[in-house]
Amino acid sequence: MTDSIPPEYQGWWRIVDTSQWMNEGLDDLGAPVFSITGAHDRMRMHCLIADVSWTPAETGIAFTWTGAWEYDEMSGTGHVTLGQDGQLEGTLRIENGDSSAFTAVRSEPPDDPLPPPPRARDKWRRSR
Repeated sequence: MTDSIPPEYQGWWRIVDTSQWMNEGLDDLGAPVFSITGAHDRMRMHCLIADVSWTPAETGIAFTWTGAWEYDEMSGTGHVTLGQDGQLEGTLRIENGDSSAFTAVRSEPPDDPLPPPPRARDKWRRSR
């Protein structure tokens, strides 16, 4: 899949700023990152962990995501473009919910792999 994604977008990115959501707490689950690698791409920020699929767009790249905020399943879309400063400028939308602009900088992969998004049934297993 990444064969069609321009190489300057490929890799790991750390979210450093959002316009709608508080930046405090972005790292509640670990470094707020997303991958554009073509192999099990994921995103993590605040209490959100999601699987991500990337697609080339007229400008930049677009994405869809499916995941969970804590144990509440949700999904959405987004779009990123590469700025002249080398940072990604993007928008993240939650289906039937909020949207926020964000800025991300190139990053190293996290030390531990991002886990798959939790499912609602996992909440009940955890509480037993």
